[in-house]
Amino acid sequence: MRVAIVENTAITHHGQVGVALHEAGARITQFRPFADGGLPDLADHDALVVFGGEQNALDDARHPYLAELATRMRAFSEADRAVLGICLGSQILARGFGAANHIGQHPEFGWCGVRPTVAAAADPVFAALPAEFPVFQWHSDTFDLPEGAVHLATAPGVAHQAFRLGRATYGTQFHFEANRAVVADWSRTFPDLTEAMRPGWQAEHPLRAAREGAEADAIGLTLARAFVARI
Repeated sequence: MRVAIVENTAITHHGQVGVALHEAGARITQFRPFADGGLPDLADHDALVVFGGEQNALDDARHPYLAELATRMRAFSEADRAVLGICLGSQILARGFGAANHIGQHPEFGWCGVRPTVAAAADPVFAALPAEFPVFQWHSDTFDLPEGAVHLATAPGVAHQAFRLGRATYGTQFHFEANRAVVADWSRTFPDLTEAMRPGWQAEHPLRAAREGAEADAIGLTLARAFVARI
């Protein structure tokens, strides 16, 4: 399988998604449009994965590639290619299908509880999840569900945590790719940003990792493997 990965920031971890892709023997091509504007062509790939970044999904003035990325995510989906958007990627996906983005209104950070919806029980990627699970969050924006989307997960602070369009197009507001090693690197690399999102995080992080990290890692790999199986 040929998988295009779009990175939206200089430090991008593939985490559990990368584990699942390598297990499946995927041939991965990475794109960094924030640096050079390059984006994947539909003809060359069986799937498209778009990761997060510090920009928002409407930040066209500073990142003019965003509008075209939204269009290409929709094109991949409409061609029945598997598509995955995580955090910013999910917001761009929602934009591509005409849904509104809400900027700076709904911050979440750290391992947070997320609940599958009733519809998730019939979904091939989300069906195996427990009634509530911890997963890592780092965002301030959210989105409306695109027309026709299946709402798959919710949380008290941000209702639209995950959705599916068609057979195999998924958006997740949460960072299920972010295993404990990824979170530890983010905490080391961005101490000021993480403290700004959650004061006391640097002291709190080791306890939270021990208490919630292992389950979140397992949930993340379950989701990643199930998505890869849709490719």
